[in-house]
Amino acid sequence: MQYAKQFLSSEDIRALSKRSDWMGAWMLLHCWGIIFGALALFAIWPNPLTFILAVMLIGSRQLGLAILMHEAAHSALFKSRQLNEFAGIWLCGHPILADMPAYRHYHLAHHRYTQTDRDPDLALSLPFPTTRASLIRKFLRDLTGQTGVKQLVGQIVLWFRMAGDHDAVEEAEAKEKMAQAFKGLDFGTSLGVNAAIIIAFGLIGDWWWGLAFWLLPLLTWFQLVLRIRNIAEHGAVEHSENPLQNVRTTAAGPLWRLFVAPYWVNYHLEHHLVMHLPARNLPKLHRLMIERGHGAAMRLSPSYWSVLGDVGWRRKVR
Repeated sequence: MQYAKQFLSSEDIRALSKRSDWMGAWMLLHCWGIIFGALALFAIWPNPLTFILAVMLIGSRQLGLAILMHEAAHSALFKSRQLNEFAGIWLCGHPILADMPAYRHYHLAHHRYTQTDRDPDLALSLPFPTTRASLIRKFLRDLTGQTGVKQLVGQIVLWFRMAGDHDAVEEAEAKEKMAQAFKGLDFGTSLGVNAAIIIAFGLIGDWWWGLAFWLLPLLTWFQLVLRIRNIAEHGAVEHSENPLQNVRTTAAGPLWRLFVAPYWVNYHLEHHLVMHLPARNLPKLHRLMIERGHGAAMRLSPSYWSVLGDVGWRRKVR
């Protein structure tokens, strides 16, 4: 709000801030519907192409669950506080090995200190711009599961090492910059939820379905699209407190929205202007900012390809 009021009236913001339990329910059903639809696709036409497509679709909706958890962390997924917390924790967070309350704790600091030395997400954007070779190495580590396995092992080791000690967890996260990787003390519950999903997928189809259509996407495609999303939001932007230049909004066509940027996550600049705004209204805020003449001052990218070029794809050295 403190940033948005530089550009918009309180009435503008209030009109865009209305939450909807029905819309929250629809987005959750849509997300899980695509996951089960991908399973159905492979069940009806089992072949290597539909297998790869199912992994990509499910991985993109695992990112969708992360985005909806983020929405719930800002109390914007549902109008009802009880529904918001339940859905964010159990239907979005735990299935992707995330603890929403822990995520909320550090994520609000990211909004408060965006692209400053106190931003807990600064480590995600500092490596950019980089080079094409560096991007290729990162993407290959994601797609081959190296990133996901390393993070999962780190989560498990830290979870055992901390043994429920909140102070030790906070100290370890601060020291090792693991706020995103560890995601709270409730990791055991997340492991249990994932085990239940894997077993359920095996009962729906064959015994290996849970490993192939939940764990595999979580360790591969989800890691790739999560990285691309992080890069697009704050990679190679201005290191300042300027709310129109320290974050990026990226235009996304239907295929990008299906596989990389679901649920309006590409409107990240607008989200930082009014962080409690329901995601469905971010395009409206974007249009309003353009209509008010602020477009030239905003960091906007015409595509994710353009973003990748800006953060290093055009640089061939190293």
